[in-house]
Amino acid sequence: MAYEPRGDHGPSHDGGFARARGRRPVTDYGSTVVQWMLDRQPRYEGSFAGELERSSASYIANMLPPLARVTGPADTIPTKHLHSSLNKIKHPVNVVRWTPEGRRLLTASSSGEFTLWNGTGFNFETIMQAHDVAIRALAYSHSDDWLLSADHDGIIKYWQPNFNNVKVIQGHRDPIRDIAFSPTDSKFVTASDDSTLKIFDFAEGVAESTLQGHGWDAKSCDWHPTKGLIVSGSKDHLVKLWDPRTQRCLTTLHGHKNNITKTLFERVMGHCLATSARDSTARVFDLRMMRDISLIKGHEKDISTLAWHPVHPNLLSTGGNEGSLHHYLLDEPNTPTGQPNHPAVYESSDPMAAPPQSIFPAHKVPFAHDFAIWSLDWHPLGHILASGSNDRITRFWSRSRPGDTDVFQDRYHIGEAAAEVQGTWDRRGGRRQRQEEEEQEAEDEMEGLVDQKMPLKPSASGFPGLPGLTLPVNGVPPPPQIPGVGGMPTTSVPPLPFALPGPNGGAPPPLPLPGMDPHDPANFARLAEIFQKSGLSGFPPPPPPGMIPPPGFVPPPNFAMPPGFPLPPSTAAADMTSELAAARRRAPLPSQEESLRLEQKKGNYTRVK
Repeated sequence: MAYEPRGDHGPSHDGGFARARGRRPVTDYGSTVVQWMLDRQPRYEGSFAGELERSSASYIANMLPPLARVTGPADTIPTKHLHSSLNKIKHPVNVVRWTPEGRRLLTASSSGEFTLWNGTGFNFETIMQAHDVAIRALAYSHSDDWLLSADHDGIIKYWQPNFNNVKVIQGHRDPIRDIAFSPTDSKFVTASDDSTLKIFDFAEGVAESTLQGHGWDAKSCDWHPTKGLIVSGSKDHLVKLWDPRTQRCLTTLHGHKNNITKTLFERVMGHCLATSARDSTARVFDLRMMRDISLIKGHEKDISTLAWHPVHPNLLSTGGNEGSLHHYLLDEPNTPTGQPNHPAVYESSDPMAAPPQSIFPAHKVPFAHDFAIWSLDWHPLGHILASGSNDRITRFWSRSRPGDTDVFQDRYHIGEAAAEVQGTWDRRGGRRQRQEEEEQEAEDEMEGLVDQKMPLKPSASGFPGLPGLTLPVNGVPPPPQIPGVGGMPTTSVPPLPFALPGPNGGAPPPLPLPGMDPHDPANFARLAEIFQKSGLSGFPPPPPPGMIPPPGFVPPPNFAMPPGFPLPPSTAAADMTSELAAARRRAPLPSQEESLRLEQKKGNYTRVK
């Protein structure tokens, strides 16, 4: 793990001093993969000829990727917390999926948003509104060319790798809980709360067949990576295997005693099936024997999800409803003292009648999340595990580096209180670090949206319909804009084709008559006398009866109102009248007579005392 510098650590461009931002951890796996590619040999010759890793920081360059030690899954167990990523507006993370090339992590939230996180620096890259409701399932095709997403309304959307939405179909009327592609990517299957599974033709986007047999909500489904075999888990405590060609239920696996939460085929060998349930256990079934061979124990509460490792077929990770993260090695039972140690089913004289072997966790992270872990997904190279939780945080986990000694003493393993006593975590510093991380994510989100030329929020305007134009207050024009400050344009505003109202939102002043000086108004009484001597009708003409001058009309100075014109209403009196009217607008009090009639209709108060 390397570190990249963040932000400016000196004077800024405008003469001020920019606050230095903390270093962001970056998982640079390029050097270790290249080192392994240079030193590797064919497997029959030993597969590796480089220097072996030792517990010293100087051997970080000699770390091997999981592909270099296929038979050593213990070194791949993710014990170290790398980073916690959270959005500016936080929502529960329902699904996490690595992109096929492993450069980014895609998360789907309960708000219907897609968020992309960088796969090495774990910083924010982009966000988009993909669905109108909560997203429940995501699946990439085996060809890495398509992405399917399903939401709580039963809608399925087709996405290209650049997140261009090309098709929308109504898959179910109830929420879709899981979705999976067929080995050829020509079909996909969905599991819904309507207790059915549907097989869709991918090209046409239509349902070809419906698998019916569950007695309650279907919570999970998966399609075998190489075979025509579908598995489903339901709220009726049953796990069913289906033939997609004949829509026939091949067998029903009875092992769990509560709701099934996840069913997943193993991807490397393809011989095993893992299931988890709300009975605090998970089970591993052998498809060749059609029975459970391992009973996964160790969780104190329900198991909400699980994930197989993409390289090691015997490494299984589970997420608990209380936020714990457990990792199991299926060929190492890790039986604690005081527990019965059952041999493996394959070692029994009667494999079909032998009880399943109890497997206990090889490593536990009890405080991985504060709430239930909804989704787990491994990086395609197998060196990073991503987890999405109901605590609205996406966390990244990896193996510890050579020389790390305090990994098992952090707050994710022993809790905040114990870590504070051990000195591996500072509560106040943790809050400050959390605040700095939130600020960094918010800045990254703003920078990302600016880089993508996303529309920003419009600036506040003092006049509706004219962005950036402010009206003068009390007749005083606003100060000139400072270049580079604020979101308003520094260019001059073109003249308007109409006159603006008067100050403080009042009526506009009267327009001056042609040929008259507005500073020396004429005597209208004198004009009326001249018109009368000339034999013309009175000037100005008398107003209609009941006419009131418009509000805000103010006569010019030294102007005597002609006879017959009413005086304009006083502004203060009008304001006082409107305030009294507003104060007196009360709801009418309830009438006692109406209440008495209603009671008498019910048979009460009918006799006169």
